[in-house]
Amino acid sequence: MHKDKKDYNFDKMAAKYDNGIEGRMSERFYRLLLAEVELFPGANVLDVGCGTGTVLRKMADTYPINGYGIDMTENMIAEAQKKCPDMHIQVCRCESTPFESQTFDIITACMAYHHFADKKGVAIEAARLLKPGGHLYIADPRFPFVIRKFLNGVFRLVNVAGSFYNPEEIHEHFGEYGFTASGFAFDGYAQVVKLKRV
Repeated sequence: MHKDKKDYNFDKMAAKYDNGIEGRMSERFYRLLLAEVELFPGANVLDVGCGTGTVLRKMADTYPINGYGIDMTENMIAEAQKKCPDMHIQVCRCESTPFESQTFDIITACMAYHHFADKKGVAIEAARLLKPGGHLYIADPRFPFVIRKFLNGVFRLVNVAGSFYNPEEIHEHFGEYGFTASGFAFDGYAQVVKLKRV
């Protein structure tokens, strides 16, 4: 069962995440995502696995968006609520959210997709939540084939939730749930995969 798989304990690192090595390494993903996401004033934006709210804060500093964030880690959510007091931030599973169907223009997942144990559930829920023509952006690590397969094998062996994929594999995950590929972008070890809800 998905719920039995282990994952990193982000609760313990929440207060120091932004200034720690994880936060500094994430900056490349933030920059790439913000360069690719097509924001507009008044957009309803959901950041899935929002962590400390950095992506939402950076987007809102660019355009006046209606920001929403969800994460399973209570301490991360507490940090995000401090950073984004004007937004709707809550503890929530990404494959089962309380939002009404076709609420969002944009959904982002930055450094989160590889942690999701139920990727099918995430795809189904994203399809439900996005408006027709809405966009999904997944920013995740980019590894060569051999390293990617090795890490995924180790995760399975030690029963850790998570796996890494290239853009074509991510496109396949979402294709049968009403998404079409709309491109991808690379910057070193970071990639952004873009999908459109049709």
